[in-house]
This record gives sequence, structure tokens and C-alpha cells, in this order.
Amino acid sequence: VALTHDMFDAALMLGVCDKIVPGLLIGALHFGHLPMVFVPAGPMPSGLSNSAKSKVREQAAQGLVGRQGLLDAEMAAYHGEGTCTFYGTANSNQMLLEAMGLHVPGTAFIQPGDAMRETLTREAVRTVLGKASGQPYAVPPIGEMVDERCIVNAMAALLATGGSTNHLIHWVAVARAAGILIDWDDFSQLSDVVPLLTRVYPNGSADVNEFQSAGGPGFVIGELLGAGLMHADVGTVRAGGIAEWSGVPSMGADGALHWQRAVSNNDTVTRPAAKPFSPTGGLKLLQGNLGRSVVKVSSVPDDRHVIEAPARVFDSQGALQKAFAAGELERDVVCVVRWQGPQANGMPELHKLTPPLSVLQGKGFKVALVTDGRMSGASGKVPAAIHVSPEAAAGGPLAKVRDGDLVRLDAVAGTLTVRVPEDEWAARPLATMSEAQRTEDGHGLGRELFAGMRRNALVAEEGACTWL
Repeated sequence: VALTHDMFDAALMLGVCDKIVPGLLIGALHFGHLPMVFVPAGPMPSGLSNSAKSKVREQAAQGLVGRQGLLDAEMAAYHGEGTCTFYGTANSNQMLLEAMGLHVPGTAFIQPGDAMRETLTREAVRTVLGKASGQPYAVPPIGEMVDERCIVNAMAALLATGGSTNHLIHWVAVARAAGILIDWDDFSQLSDVVPLLTRVYPNGSADVNEFQSAGGPGFVIGELLGAGLMHADVGTVRAGGIAEWSGVPSMGADGALHWQRAVSNNDTVTRPAAKPFSPTGGLKLLQGNLGRSVVKVSSVPDDRHVIEAPARVFDSQGALQKAFAAGELERDVVCVVRWQGPQANGMPELHKLTPPLSVLQGKGFKVALVTDGRMSGASGKVPAAIHVSPEAAAGGPLAKVRDGDLVRLDAVAGTLTVRVPEDEWAARPLATMSEAQRTEDGHGLGRELFAGMRRNALVAEEGACTWL
């Protein structure tokens, strides 16, 4: 609102978490004539490990740990200022902004309590004013910097680090705000050639602080540039171009900022492009008679990349949780959770499904999730075909699936299908959302205010946008 009054010569964008950064970037691109620099907060110090936290959540889902035990674990994991320490959507945001050259280089994962944090924040102010340390430089308008090459650089960084699947929606919307059209075919084609260079939870055991110590964004960007997998000829907020983002910041004896090339000192966390963890980026496009979807396989065990099992259909994540608690899912099963897309209920994250599904998989069952909703950026070891488009509420084929239908998620072949005879499938009527659920999903927590936006939302592959 403030920027609409045309009173400012530049802007700093302060944000870290899941939807805030994409929203800030989309908003910034509506004022593309202004120079802008993004300023992160950094992650909190490491607390209870992410794997230990997830174990407690699984125990809580089984009733083995009570509410207080669960809260104690959460407080031990999320215990201070800064972002959470797993590589979910918030920290993926920061990686992508580094790859786009919109931060001061190396800013993403410096902790709030580190003396370097304030130094880099002050440098962001100097930068946007054209007074960057060492190289005074007039920052180009953000609308000039964010072009096709810049968007591709962000996509490559996401794939190379096994980042959040939420960005297959968020960055599609960001690109549209810049006048650029991308879709899941583009992500899939890039994933085929961009190697996986990091193992950070949920794709490994390390957290983002360990990632930073092992070279962090600077190492990844340097490797991608060296392998010709990022565009070097892009506009950035510093005079030296995107190559500057392959460095790690430090302060000299004189208190001045310096950058030195980032290196990996832990090949269990970061690896060079010549010796990656995987030759591909770990995101797969799925297509078939259930629609188009994506699956993140970088943290899924190899023997779980293909799952075929009878479907159990749910109309909410709460219904799945109740079925799990009642012991109704103790078998091979593909859980189909529908009415979770942009038009149905605004597409909330279904992060509560990870613990029960992980428990079932841990018991040896073949388990998968198929949904038109979103999973958290922390979704991991259970194969999940998410963002299924078109969604059930828009007449998508998930509305035809019935309990017992044989569903196949094949991340190797890139298919998502239901094994029902073609003529029977074509004739099968679409289920409709119950009025009770429609009322529940449309009221409370301010949902009434956004009914018009939900009705006009585009499909997930188009960024679930309502105004772009």
C-alpha cells in the first residue's frame, strides 16, 4: 500500500517464511521500477535434531507420547529467534533468493545472534542506496533483474538442493508476476539435468546450520555456475554479478566485509557437481488418468519409488488421522485426500499427514499419498503425489476415485494412474463436496473474506493465482 503512493526511491523486503517471501517478491514485481534488496533473518541455532523431533511426532500419532511430551519436543526444536532449521519452504526461499542475486551475497543462513547478521543487514541498506561496500553500484530496478534467466537460476538452485515442493506453485506465481510463464514440464526437464548437490533434512540428516558450515548456498551456486547449470549473465544487486554469490562473507580486521570462495568441508552434506548425491534433481512430474502431479523423490527410499495399492479415499486430513488412530490403515494403501486444492479450501498444507503415513511405512506397508493439496516443505520419506491438477473441486478425476480402486504411483515412469477399465472410468460420475464440508471449509479464521478468490483461483500448475 505504501509503495502505491510513489513516495519511495527504493525498498528493503524483510521476510523469511513460507508464503511471506513469495508474496513479497510478487508484490515487489508490481513495482518493478524500483530497486529492491531482500533481507533475511537467518536460522535459529540448532536445537533438538529434526530426526528426533519427527520421531516424537510419529510416537504422538500412535498415542505413545502425550501432548506435553510433544510440546516439549517442539519447544526444544523451535527454541529461539530465526527460521526453523530444516530445509523446508522458509529456508528454500532463502536459497532461491541467493540464486537470483536479490540478497547481499551469503546472507541467507547467518544466525540472528551472529555479529555478522547485523553487519549484513546494514550492508543491505547501503546496497539498495547504491553505496555497497567496495563497489558502489546503482542497483537495477527489480523488474529488470527478474527475467527468464533469473527464474531459471532459482529453479536450478531449488532442484540442486532438494528444496520445498511448495515452490512448484510459489515460483510459478512469481514468474507470472514478472510476465514469465513456466510450468511443471519446465521443472521436470531441468530436474533431469540438474544434479542433487546437498543432503539437508528432510533429504538427509544435516540441518541448515550444518549446510552453511559445509559451504552453504555459496558452494552450490559456485558448482552450478562452474557446470554451466546457471546463467552467469544476469542482473543482481551487486556490481560483480551472480559470481559474487559463490562466496562466503567474513569481516576483516578493519571491520570491512570480504567474501571468499565457498568450499565444501563435509561431503556427507554438500558435494561437487562432478560427484553429486544423484545425477538428477529429485523432482518428478507424474501424468495419467488421475491428472498431472509432482512427487519429490530425493528423500524417498529407492524401493518406494513405485507404489501400487488399493485406494482409501478421504475428504480431509482429519478423516485420515481418525482412520489411522482407529487402526483402519494397517495394510498396503494409497491414501487419496481430495477437496484440498485452491478452489476447494485455499489449499492448506497437509503436514499433519506425514507422521501417521511414516509410521505405516515404517511397519513395512506399501504406502503413498495422492492429493490435490499441498504437503509441507518438510515432507520426506513417504511417496506423495501432490498438487494433483485439475483438483477435485474443479471436476478433476480425483473426484471419481472410490475406496478399493487400484492406484499406481510410478515415479520411475512418471505416471499416476488408477487401474479401472477405460469405459467404466469414463462413465463413472464425479463425487461432489458435501454441503457440511463446504460450509466448514468456507467459514472461520477469515475464510469468508477470500471466497471470491477461491472461486477464481487458477490450477496449482499455474501458481494457484487469482490476479496474475
